[in-house]
Amino acid sequence: MAGLSLGLKSLMEITACTVSSDGTVSVDEGDSFEVMINPNSYKFETTVCFAKGGAQGEIGNRKQFKRINDGKVSFDLIIDGSGVVSLLADDVKTQIKDLAAVLGYDGSEHEPKHSRLVWGTLIFFGRMTSMTTNYTLFKPSGDPLRAKVSLNFTGFMTSQEESLKANRSSPDLSHLIEVKAGDSLPALCYQVYKDSTYYLEIAKINGLSNFRSLTPGQKLMFPPLA
Repeated sequence: MAGLSLGLKSLMEITACTVSSDGTVSVDEGDSFEVMINPNSYKFETTVCFAKGGAQGEIGNRKQFKRINDGKVSFDLIIDGSGVVSLLADDVKTQIKDLAAVLGYDGSEHEPKHSRLVWGTLIFFGRMTSMTTNYTLFKPSGDPLRAKVSLNFTGFMTSQEESLKANRSSPDLSHLIEVKAGDSLPALCYQVYKDSTYYLEIAKINGLSNFRSLTPGQKLMFPPLA
């Protein structure tokens, strides 16, 4: 884990995860990267896809809806090895190598890794689509002391989450539950769905950055399953 967290503020953490053939997400807490400096901002993009073209002779086009595409997140990270931010930080090349290892190719799955991004209320599951490194400060020897890393991710949804999100606007079937002392998200998922494994999907839908920290009085949405 790169950098030093003093517990003074929440630092963005990028963690590798795998998705099984049935859509179950497994997070590898040991394969993660905590940023040294939080990004100044991040951009979240959602796009809507419409069918192209129309009937012959039609004047205008009503843009028939097809789907909502997977969300995209992008942001810049500052990687520092000058000692200004942390005297215990690894050098820039090592930090970038560690970050690339968390985001990169999974030899066992023979494809790019899936990632979980957690920062405050942001909890995003996706895969890196691009990583651009711009070195901005150097030692007299030419070794880099600072770099800006631009990252782009495209999201993904498990089949269970897709079913949840497709139907979560049905008020007659949705469950709004007020958290009580001692409640846990897996237990509440079992109460509603008779299956505790939906806790990650419910955490994402409710914008929870830590599913283990529920606050009594907090209200959580449990949408219907298809």
